[in-house]
This record gives sequence, structure tokens and C-alpha cells, in this order.
Amino acid sequence: MYARPASENLQLDANGRLRHFLTIEGLGRQTLVDILNAAESFAGVSARTVKKVPVLRGKVICNLFFETSTRTRTTFELAAKRLSADVVNFNIGTSATSKGETLLDTLRNLEAMHVDLFVVRHADSGAAHFIAQHVSPGVGVVNAGDGRHAHPTQAMLDMFTIRRHKGDFAPLRIAIVGDILHSRVARSQIHALNTLGVSELRVIGPRTLIPTAARTLGVHVFHDLEEGIRGVDVIIMLRLQRERMQGALLPSEHEYFQLWGLTPKRLAAARPDVIVMHPGPINRGVEMDSAVADGPHSVILEQVSYGIAVRMAVMSMCLQAPSLEEQPA
Repeated sequence: MYARPASENLQLDANGRLRHFLTIEGLGRQTLVDILNAAESFAGVSARTVKKVPVLRGKVICNLFFETSTRTRTTFELAAKRLSADVVNFNIGTSATSKGETLLDTLRNLEAMHVDLFVVRHADSGAAHFIAQHVSPGVGVVNAGDGRHAHPTQAMLDMFTIRRHKGDFAPLRIAIVGDILHSRVARSQIHALNTLGVSELRVIGPRTLIPTAARTLGVHVFHDLEEGIRGVDVIIMLRLQRERMQGALLPSEHEYFQLWGLTPKRLAAARPDVIVMHPGPINRGVEMDSAVADGPHSVILEQVSYGIAVRMAVMSMCLQAPSLEEQPA
């Protein structure tokens, strides 16, 4: 595990512009709104006949994934290519790190290839911060998930999805359901939603999967699903992080579904126009019923699509490229 700096100003340059995107913590509301606005400008690119804009032409982006991923790595790659950047996918399975090379040595060798931005996923919390502290000036770092710490671009694509469907954050009641304890996504979502000023933020799940200090994060804690989602505008379901659990935190996945799985009947407790979200991949019949995942309230596939626009926005901002509107015709 890598130590994280006490201050998150590492993410911003002297002018307050985004240099790295490592965590939602420490970023102000305006920065988050700027990301959402930039993503809005990129959202239409995917519908074009030629799905590319020249925003990052000539830049080199390296996907540095030390942890397996399909959805996140693919959307980052598509986002970079739609910005016209050159993309390098670092295969950790055949890399020198498997032969004993240190993370810092790997970084230095990749920098020698004139990489402009690293997208980093790592099983250890703080790894992206460590890399950001050691990259050369002008090189950006985007955290694509580190341990149990943060997954800021996932949180921002969730914010973008919510804003697209609900508009203003201020009146919203939002519930995050499931494995809060092990979820880096939940941590980032909680910081983002509080920064954007939602009316009420709830976390719901078994006592064994909710951090003891959860209330200090500005959330209301519920252990009963129907009570927790009553009257909410947005429900964010989380995947059970079995790979990060130690000990018998749950009796069985079947019992989990019986108590905290989202079904059409339970969904009726929320507002009629509620939207249901999930960062994926979904464990059907564990976190939610297929009738909900594929139903009219689900916006899960939209989240995946919006992830490309949000990651385009973040990468372009970290490299301080002109916005889409500022590009020459």
C-alpha cells in the first residue's frame, strides 16, 4: 500500500486547473461542474459518423492497469482514441514488473517513451498518488481505481448520468446500496454527491458491510432496504466485493438477495420516477433482480455510454487541451 499525501492540491496546478485526477476529495464543486460540462460537450461525439475530434492529436496516453478490468480499460481506450490520442495498453502480465522491476522503474521507462498521461489501475490504495508524485512536469495521471480508496471517473460518470436524468442535484434524495465497506466507487460517489450538494444521501446494507464511521462522511445509515429507499430519486446498487472480503461477512449470496436485493416489489417504495444505477458488473439475483436491471427505471447501459464522454473530459482537462468548442473548425 502506498502512502497518500495529506493535501490533495497535487491534483491542481497553480492556476487551480486540473493536473491529475486522483480522487474527488479536495476538489471543489466548480471543478466537478467543469468536468460535467466538458463531458456534455463530448457526449455527442459518439453519435457522429466519424467518432473522433482532434483535441489530443499527437498526445500519447498509456493505460497502466495492474489490476484486471474490461469495462473501465475499454472505455478509457475508446475515450483516448476519440480524442485522437495515440494509446498504449500496458500488459502487466508480460511486463518487467512480473520480473521484479519496481513501479518507479516501470514508470521511468515508460516516460522515456514520451507518454503524456497515465491511466492507472492498481490493487493498492495510493498507487496513483505515488505515480503522480513522481511523474515529470507536464505528465498527467488519472486514477482508474486504487484498492479500496477511490474510483473518481466512475463517480463522475454516475454524476453525469444523474444530472442528465434529474437536472439539479440540490433537491435529490439518493441511496447507495450494498457493500459500502469495500467499495472505492462508493467512497468517490459519497464525496461527489456531498460536494454537489444533494438534499439527502443514504447508505443501505448489512451492518458488516457498512463502515463504522460512515456517518462522519455525511450520510444517513439504513439497514433495512425498503425503509432506506423510501421516497428516493436515485438508487445506486453496488457489486459485492467478494475478492476484497476477509472472513464471513455474509452468510450467503442467497440470503443477501432476500434481504437487500432490489426487486420490482421493493422498488415501489421509491419515487415513481426513480432511476436505478450500478457501476457493473452486475451479479443478477444477488444485488438485483433481472426485471429491475433490464426494466424501465434502469439507466445502467447509459452509464457505460456516458463513461466515454466523462473520461474524454477528464483526460483533456488534465492535459489542459482546448475545449471542443474552442477547437478550430
